[in-house]
Amino acid sequence: MADGGPTVYGFTADALNLHGSVASQSLNTAGAPVCVTITLTDGLVLARSVFEHTINYRSAMIYGQPRLVTDPAERLAGLRTITEHIAPCQWDYARQPSRKELAAVRLLALSLDESSVKIRTGPPADGDSPDALDLWAGELPLATNWRQPIPDPALPPGISVPAHISSRAGTRADRSTSSKPGSRTGKTE
Repeated sequence: MADGGPTVYGFTADALNLHGSVASQSLNTAGAPVCVTITLTDGLVLARSVFEHTINYRSAMIYGQPRLVTDPAERLAGLRTITEHIAPCQWDYARQPSRKELAAVRLLALSLDESSVKIRTGPPADGDSPDALDLWAGELPLATNWRQPIPDPALPPGISVPAHISSRAGTRADRSTSSKPGSRTGKTE
């Protein structure tokens, strides 16, 4: 959003949902044109020439005018979408938001009608260069994995980590564990 920072999000087949504090100026953009960019870095591409160094990535850019979500049922559905995107099964496990918490949250919906997905994979592009020299070139893959959950020190003894959380330990963090209907896959440019 306008000079915004990192934020969690969730999406349906039609919209990207963003939430934050009602005091957040970066989310005070309902009706104003925005571009939201989401990028996952998959690795470094190290070429023979520093000019050709790049990254392998998956990126989405969503353009539009976000709509402030005010309908109570739609707000809960949007917040559930965000929660389930970051932690599948957590919405049904955790306590639902209170009226006070809902009053402190701004939820925006940004249509996915105007969006672009771009993916870069593969080795460096300078292998057939006359100055290939005898230098190593290739890819240095990056993988982010979920680690073992760390319990809140305030937890009373005997409360175990729920299976939907513990099962994520050791898995790739950039892969969805959810297979919900309506999820979108992008086109490669």
